[in-house]
Amino acid sequence: MKYDFSKMQNVFKKLYGNDQEELQHQSNRYIQLLENFNKKFSGEDIQFFSAPGRTEIGGNHTDHNAGIVLAGSVNLDSIAAATKTDNDVVTIYSDGFPDPFIVNVNDVKTSKVEEGTTTALIRGIIARFQQLNYSVNGFNAYITSNVLVGSGLSSSASIEVLIGNILNSFYNDGKISAETIAKIGQYAENVYFNKPCGLMDQMTCSVGGIISIDFEDAQKPLVRKVNFDFDNQNYSILVVDTGGSHADLTEDYASIPAEMKSVARILGARVGRDITQQGVYDNIKMLRQKAGDRAVLRILHFFADNQRVLEQVEALENNDFNNFLRLVKESGNSSNKWLQNSYSIKNPTEQSVNIALALTENYLRKIKSGACRVHGGGFAGTIQVFLPNEFIDNYIKLMQGIFGKFSVLVLNIRPYGSLNLNSLV
Repeated sequence: MKYDFSKMQNVFKKLYGNDQEELQHQSNRYIQLLENFNKKFSGEDIQFFSAPGRTEIGGNHTDHNAGIVLAGSVNLDSIAAATKTDNDVVTIYSDGFPDPFIVNVNDVKTSKVEEGTTTALIRGIIARFQQLNYSVNGFNAYITSNVLVGSGLSSSASIEVLIGNILNSFYNDGKISAETIAKIGQYAENVYFNKPCGLMDQMTCSVGGIISIDFEDAQKPLVRKVNFDFDNQNYSILVVDTGGSHADLTEDYASIPAEMKSVARILGARVGRDITQQGVYDNIKMLRQKAGDRAVLRILHFFADNQRVLEQVEALENNDFNNFLRLVKESGNSSNKWLQNSYSIKNPTEQSVNIALALTENYLRKIKSGACRVHGGGFAGTIQVFLPNEFIDNYIKLMQGIFGKFSVLVLNIRPYGSLNLNSLV
């Protein structure tokens, strides 16, 4: 099937901006997507879907203890060409995988063998749709993504909400809320993929724009849109992939929520949100003995970064950008000293995140502007930089000389979450 993408140009502008080179790139990307779909499937009513990646802006490791986060969807996305089928089978091809992922909607049992696979995510999403009494049926899709795996931009969450949005659009008239689609993706990752992730990634990818999310009630998180445009400040958000290995870091990641919760349990509560900072200070001697110093420092980071999110939202809504940047720096300092997720204590000789932060802080000191912090889970991976556009080229040269040619991504906040592109035509 051929498709006239000229009528999609206004849609592309809404998703990817007005830069003509970028718009041409996106047109070519969707043309290639359709060609790949046609090689694998036939069908006339082909529809196009997009789900963004996300960047965490504030609240580092606060969500899993019922805290508050600030995040934004970005202009990198997972996209799909898809069509309904008249059977019960979901068939998805994806770039980089020679074989399709195939799931019968009547077979939704969990499988140990499938854990950690895309097939598990698809099956889990279908299962949750059925559990919530939503309609499901088969579809064919071809997916491609420029949300790089391991970049800290939530490539898996982007795929999850993309698949959820296809089922929502095809069989539920698009009536399922973005928040519910996010929860369905989290369920699939928790139960079928067997990764105990929080909800921030899926919620940001699904809802879109800049949002604060309060997880005090995990079943009904409070999502609030924040109206701010970094472009108006002549600033961009950069993510630097430091190339650190994520192998064997599961224990490091899991230790953060576990240690925060251990302090809460000692004080008779369930999670960090259920205790107070003053309560920790009043019992700090006992807590150091029972939970350990690192656990105490991590729960103090939780309180501080929670409060910072509230202050960041206020700064952005009041257009106080300098104060916002100050808070970003504070968050980075707290993550490094109190949360301690800039490197793994199991491998102290590898500190790529700290190297990137040191070089960036020195660069920002010279230009007397900007801010940086560890991005996402930490230990290895990425840092986040808020940088005036006039200094981006020189900064990229500096970091690429150390971490490689494609180590720096320049991001824009995208105002839309996961969607059927036809809804914007």
